[in-house]
Amino acid sequence: MDMEGKMIPIKEQEAKGKGQRARGKRQGARGRVCQISVALLLAHWAFGQTPQDSLSPQQLREITIQEKAQEFATGAMRGVENFGIYTGKKTEVISLSNLCANVSTNNARQIYSRITGLNIWESDGAGLQLGIGGRGLSPNRTANFNTRQNGYEISADALGYPESYYTPPTEALERIEIVRGAASLQYGTQFGGLLNFRFKRGPQDKKLEITSRQTAGSWGFFGSFNSIGGTIAKGKLNYYAYFQYKTGDGWRPNSGFNYRCGYASLDFKATERLSLQLDLTRMDYLAQQAGGLTDKLFQDDARQSVRSRNWFQVDWNLAALSLNYAFSERTRLNIRNFGLIAGRQSVGNLERINVADLGGNRTLISGQFRNFGQEGRLLHQYSWHNLPQTLLFGYRLYYGHSTAQQGDANNASGPDFYFLHPDELENSDYTFPNRNQALFAEHVFHFSSKWSLTPGLRLEHIRTGSEGYYTQRVLDAAGNVIVQNKINDSKTRDRGFLIGGLGLSWKPRTALEVYANFSQNYRAINFTDLRISNPNYIVDSTIHDERGFTADLGLRGQKSGFFTWEVTAFYVAYNGRIGQVLRADLPPLYNDYRFRSNISDARNIGLEAFAEIDLLRMLGQTQRPLRWTWFVNTALVDARYIHTQDASIRNKRVEMAPPLLFRSGTTLQKGAWRVAVQGGYVAAHYSDATNAERTATAVEGQIPAYFVMDLSASWRWRWLTLEGSCNNLLDERYFTRRAESYPGPGIIPSDGRGVYVTLGVKF
Repeated sequence: MDMEGKMIPIKEQEAKGKGQRARGKRQGARGRVCQISVALLLAHWAFGQTPQDSLSPQQLREITIQEKAQEFATGAMRGVENFGIYTGKKTEVISLSNLCANVSTNNARQIYSRITGLNIWESDGAGLQLGIGGRGLSPNRTANFNTRQNGYEISADALGYPESYYTPPTEALERIEIVRGAASLQYGTQFGGLLNFRFKRGPQDKKLEITSRQTAGSWGFFGSFNSIGGTIAKGKLNYYAYFQYKTGDGWRPNSGFNYRCGYASLDFKATERLSLQLDLTRMDYLAQQAGGLTDKLFQDDARQSVRSRNWFQVDWNLAALSLNYAFSERTRLNIRNFGLIAGRQSVGNLERINVADLGGNRTLISGQFRNFGQEGRLLHQYSWHNLPQTLLFGYRLYYGHSTAQQGDANNASGPDFYFLHPDELENSDYTFPNRNQALFAEHVFHFSSKWSLTPGLRLEHIRTGSEGYYTQRVLDAAGNVIVQNKINDSKTRDRGFLIGGLGLSWKPRTALEVYANFSQNYRAINFTDLRISNPNYIVDSTIHDERGFTADLGLRGQKSGFFTWEVTAFYVAYNGRIGQVLRADLPPLYNDYRFRSNISDARNIGLEAFAEIDLLRMLGQTQRPLRWTWFVNTALVDARYIHTQDASIRNKRVEMAPPLLFRSGTTLQKGAWRVAVQGGYVAAHYSDATNAERTATAVEGQIPAYFVMDLSASWRWRWLTLEGSCNNLLDERYFTRRAESYPGPGIIPSDGRGVYVTLGVKF
């Protein structure tokens, strides 16, 4: 661990005679080796090991610290990093400083273009919410990933409601880390894996640094990002803070927004062994939602809006306190405390989009989230048969308390988020208490300088409950209420289980690795699956949690710094996968509707491939000031329902799982100039398990294939930066989702061609 509490990997094949930190003079290095040897012997003794098992000074001279800058925009995480073990796992890292993209609007299509297997929902052009799903998982508010910032959770409720309405501004990030399904043992049981946003820190060599970026763009867009950071108190206190504001009218009518987000972080190095970090985050925004379209309306004019009374409001408050303590050079402790106070409210007309909005009372859905969690991690590194070994042990304590209310709102058109009858809601009123305790452990066994094995276990206990009431209504053909019953409901679900995983890594050469892993997964049902009334779908009252596993087999490597590549085959298995089927058996009208349940087992098989090359370095022109890179990103996915007696879905494709994803782009850099062009193709796929081609409500149906191109450019001079971007360069008319609720229902068109210009200064 370095002086800031960051994890330092153990390198396996370094020449003897180098100093402990690969720099400094030999004599100083020998002195440090002797000091560290004493600390390691004491720590080894503290953990019950004999002195004969400890590392000798001669062995320590084979351990170095090496920090290599990432040459491309994407890379992989180190085997041991930030109190996590990633050996034998598929990991991806986006380095924002090496990326030429439209970061002012959080354009996910550009930012995540090099990440394999991602399906991206584009619900707004300002990047207010991120929606990504990998390997055939739904992108809905990134709910299939365990979403974090700086290592702690930021979603509404990690178990009962893992959706993330808050997305950190890309302008404030240093990098984005993604670990696939094998992350389930360390970070929770989600099938998608880990998504972690790592924020920038204040510069180490300045007391004060100020950055200001102002962006103007199409459809009245204006964005302002301003940050300060530095290191004070004789190098003991590092600080970083930002404030971002965004506003705009949107590509379609009735889609304006106002967004504010602020963040402050203090990293205090109390002693040589102890450091503390405090993070505070606040975000709120108000957005009007233009609603969905039918297929016919979309074909006629994708920019039109037939809903003008739908609004969405979010308020997000996060706090985290982290502690890093080094018992010795190889035994370190990390404790993360995090809490959330947040809310989301949506008001509008939820009726099918093929039914005209003739006024009348709207529906208000209000959710409030209160949760607190603590995670502790103890990382111990030692030597066995002169080879470095790593043990990670951790625990998790989590308490969540959420409320969900649904009832009538007024018949106006503005953002009025109040119930007409708060004491007796027309639809439902629920509280959802959650408890979660977990223990986990992983160990990296190095059997040689080339082979390693990483087994792991996670013991999980989940207790979820629901208490409240819902109203059952039956309407006649004219929409009049025939029957209305208030039903009180109270449920508690306790489950405890043990899941395991195993990772394997073989490095025949320094720049080549073969990896394989297997990890079990578990996904708890959301409380929205229990009691949210929606005329576009019905939830099965017996719906239950999902179980399954993920497996990877991959090969990755680099060539002389000018070529990086990775190929991965994966298998994702579900037992009782939650999905939606189209039915028409609800009296008295027998209209078609979505039925959400554990509809079948499913399996997703696929192949992911990525390569990026520096074309001029490949040709041996390393001395030229010009750099020209090109990347290709491809994923083939075959996701199908299996083991079912329901003929309507047997062997059908899993919804939201495009069979082909292809993205490619090139970046040209010379001096202060950088220009990037990229394009992405997403094959046709479906929004429900029956693979319906089209329905009158537009909630079910095919999502046609689409191809989108983007152009970005930047110029830097000392303290001045000028950036420009043209999103959707060819002005393609396409959509990425059919929504059954907000921001729909129906087809949600993606934005057409838009131009953005950013002026930035840094002092």
